[in-house]
Amino acid sequence: MTLRRRPVPELLRDRVFRRYWTASTISMFGDQISGIALPLAAVIALHAGAAQMGYLTALEWLPSLLFGLPAGAWVDRRGRRRATMIAADLGRAALLSTIPVCYALHALTMPQLYLVTFGAGTLSILFNVSDGTLFVSIVAPERYVDGQSLIYGSRALSFAGGPSVGGVLVQLLSAPFAVVADALSFVGSAFFLGRIRPVEPAADDAAGSATAGIRFIARSRIVRASLAGVAVINFFNLMFGALSMLYAVRVLHIRPGVLGLLLGVAALGGLLGALVTKPIAARFGEGWAYTAGCLLFTAPVAGWPLARGSMAAVLVILFAAMFVIGFGVMVLDISIGAIFAAEIPDTLRSRVTGAFQAINYGTRPAGALLGGLLGSAFGLRTALWVAAIGGVAGFFLLLPSPLPGYRLPGAAPDGAPGAGGMRARGRMRARGRMRARGRMRARALLDRRCRGRRMMTRVRPLPA
Repeated sequence: MTLRRRPVPELLRDRVFRRYWTASTISMFGDQISGIALPLAAVIALHAGAAQMGYLTALEWLPSLLFGLPAGAWVDRRGRRRATMIAADLGRAALLSTIPVCYALHALTMPQLYLVTFGAGTLSILFNVSDGTLFVSIVAPERYVDGQSLIYGSRALSFAGGPSVGGVLVQLLSAPFAVVADALSFVGSAFFLGRIRPVEPAADDAAGSATAGIRFIARSRIVRASLAGVAVINFFNLMFGALSMLYAVRVLHIRPGVLGLLLGVAALGGLLGALVTKPIAARFGEGWAYTAGCLLFTAPVAGWPLARGSMAAVLVILFAAMFVIGFGVMVLDISIGAIFAAEIPDTLRSRVTGAFQAINYGTRPAGALLGGLLGSAFGLRTALWVAAIGGVAGFFLLLPSPLPGYRLPGAAPDGAPGAGGMRARGRMRARGRMRARGRMRARALLDRRCRGRRMMTRVRPLPA
């Protein structure tokens, strides 16, 4: 009996995409280690309280609000997205390296954590607004869902392995030294990005480009609806994120290693989500996949304030909640990534991404700050209930929008869900073809006239 080898995904056979995917995978694993190590460095090494954790989480996302718009415009005007991403990787590696160095010298403070978090967040803006354009420069349109599934599959694996490794590193080395892993991951990402040379869209010097992304979002019903729902979701998700580590350690008395395993096992849901998003989207449409993912991402947060009783019962509830959260976030991320890749023009992609992040991520600092204040004033469990209820409200904002019925162009037959949007896009393409044919006819007429005039100038009158 011979075992059939599972074929390598077609995109991974492409050397350029494989290196791009490797860079993303390495960086995501480092991010997950740092995602548990940095908060625990504040909680355990520096004895941070609820308000301080709120400040730390807010500073991670504040650069999106401050720099999202100008960063997107600057990248589109400058071009050279790959070089920008490499510089951002190396800058973040240098910033994070200062944490273990200062801890070894007994000089680590909360203000330094604030500054490093804010600086790394600023560089992440430059990286993220460049990444979307680099992705569509590498992946063909018919492979957008496949490419997003591979990228977010790596993200799911990083969720599964990164926090577990991070928790073990925190227990073995202490939280500040565990941050070294994230610094090294940025160096690895820069190395692999340096080994690809995709053809990127040309730089755009159009005037008023700083607001072009906002204008596009205002005109696009799909992007606008997504922004409205996800901005609310992320506001309350960051309220949850600012307090979950503190709640787990101080109230539920979960050790760092167990906390890492909790987040890692929960990420198996994300891996399952990455595997099934494509068939779900093919059956129900990318829009419904995204909308359902938003509900599955937010509703299980209620499991955290509900978790009581023995340690075994608490862990079972939290494992189940985080498994569903991981599944939901992966489905919504893959779906919206494919939708945006199809809907946003290449020449506007960085500016739209910057504008989207300025609003979407801009709500996160406020959510983290409010979470810290509510946790200090009314208790951590009450603040977590507010986060759970508020997050689900973002899902309900999506229901009356056209987003649930959206399908990628060519993904639905006539009469199927989402076909109306396809017909509208078909009419737009038809009008575009008609305009193009009109321009061709006009140019042909102009050429004939020019040739006629040239012949007239060549015919000279016969002498009398």
